[in-house]
Amino acid sequence: MPLEVKELYVKVSVNQAKSDGGEGSSAPTSISDAGAKGDTEKLAKDVVEQVLKIIDDKKER
Repeated sequence: MPLEVKELYVKVSVNQAKSDGGEGSSAPTSISDAGAKGDTEKLAKDVVEQVLKIIDDKKER
């Protein structure tokens, strides 16, 4: 029985060590933190793209 996905929500949560900004701080506290945040966003984007590609591939079958 095929399953149709009309909407897909992806929520990503990344735990990182506490920094000077404290827990829950949304602003990066250093240049290295800013780079890590960009890497996390890129990783999340890549994962979403791969999931959507898998869904599209399954639709073609």
